[in-house]
Amino acid sequence: MNKTRLVGCFLSGRRRSISKYENQAEELQIKVLRNLTRQALHTEWGQTHDFAHVKDYESFIRNSPINTYEELKSYIDRMRHGEKNVLWKGQIQWYAKSSGTTNDKSKFIPISKACLQDTHYRGGTDAVACYLGLNPQSRMFDGKALILGGSHSPNYNLPHSLVGDLSAILIENVSSFVNHFRIPSKEIALLGDFEEKREKIAHAAIRENVTNLSGVPSWMLSVLTRIMDITGKKNLEEIWPGIEVFFHGGVSFTPYREQYHQLIGKSDMHYIETYNASEGFFGLQTDLQDKAMTLMIDYGVFYEFIPIEEIDKEHPHVVPLWGVETGKNYAMVISTSAGLWRYMIGDTVKFTQKSPYKFIITGRTKFFINAFGEELIVDNAENGLKAACSATGAQVREYTAAPVYMDAQGKCRHQWLIEFSKEPTSLETFARALDLKLQEINSDYEAKRHKDITLQHLEIIPARKDLFDDWLKSKGKLGGQHKIPRLSNTRTYINEMLSMNEPAHSAPLSPHNP
Repeated sequence: MNKTRLVGCFLSGRRRSISKYENQAEELQIKVLRNLTRQALHTEWGQTHDFAHVKDYESFIRNSPINTYEELKSYIDRMRHGEKNVLWKGQIQWYAKSSGTTNDKSKFIPISKACLQDTHYRGGTDAVACYLGLNPQSRMFDGKALILGGSHSPNYNLPHSLVGDLSAILIENVSSFVNHFRIPSKEIALLGDFEEKREKIAHAAIRENVTNLSGVPSWMLSVLTRIMDITGKKNLEEIWPGIEVFFHGGVSFTPYREQYHQLIGKSDMHYIETYNASEGFFGLQTDLQDKAMTLMIDYGVFYEFIPIEEIDKEHPHVVPLWGVETGKNYAMVISTSAGLWRYMIGDTVKFTQKSPYKFIITGRTKFFINAFGEELIVDNAENGLKAACSATGAQVREYTAAPVYMDAQGKCRHQWLIEFSKEPTSLETFARALDLKLQEINSDYEAKRHKDITLQHLEIIPARKDLFDDWLKSKGKLGGQHKIPRLSNTRTYINEMLSMNEPAHSAPLSPHNP
């Protein structure tokens, strides 16, 4: 019996457990809730919010508020300084550094040992289990997995306490069994300089029999493109004949799908989407013919949902999993085995079915751009424009921005369409000041802009006078409370506006195209 079949047999029990999702969702989720509150019973949060009397969902929500990162930040900072039994039992040593909020450049998400085991690693194992069930002819364990990761650094200089990308935390703590089947080495995987890391990964991977890939599509594409440059091959199948599956997540795969088809060159290549955020592993694709992901409901995560139209209300209507409706947009709320209690993660989802619960990610609760993992939010944009105006004497009347996805050379950028009420003294200086401010206030944007490797310098297109008003008018939305979509993860809005900007607009401008 080959290695892959042995692993598949070992994981078959887990596939049977996942099949219970169809008719035991409420029962499984209540079991998770009771386990979470019981483990946090003697924490500061558990005592303050009367976890001793939590018997069911109603008693849980009675004394527990909905929270954003701002509400939990002070607790998390105390935990980062070494305090025990605050939001979760014991001391938490690992913190995943994620994109910032309105008030901070970065968020620091606690990653407990329990969370690593009952959520993140279980999610990775289940992704493999489900894939092997879908593809019983798989030979993925005949070779190696190319798994990309970030880096980490000391946390307030506390012994054995670190902050970093979630992927770095997972690699740092992964079992020796998994290390036997993955590349690159931990030393290379955790390098902080992505340019150096990409080069070393590429040279190491060429010598291996890679059968599967795991990572964010934009980062992985950069590595694979470098491998093609080094080898001079036409496609990856010539380098790795046994390659068969890419487990991807982090950003939408849609803009990258065709590029991967061409790059890999294998007609029977499989693509499995996963939803593994810093806060937890929430879903994975369990049907190759269905792009919707199955919500993983027996991990260390209890789910609630707020209808998107209720999101800004002081007392929004919140429903547990068994209260959702299909075809409706919800903001996701989680309680986890790392002490994130009734925490609004910021993502929005829509359920496509309820037996089992399957969903698609529909976006964020606010306007954003997250085409390459940069997670740019409107507050970042506003502060960036303020700095650029200050540097150039400009005044901005209206603006919108959207991504320009990677071309054949792996080039990508943000494109800004700006109507100035007062032109800047130098559009080149304006673009540079905007870019630098965005890097200063958003650590994920800063990482993607590093040495122009993943994200090239932003592009600015001046808009003609009244362009945005004319666009609103064309939609029947001029006046009232209708607003311009400031940031969008698709090009729908900006393309419509650009088509109306002809022939008056100036040439695109950036510091590299003055």
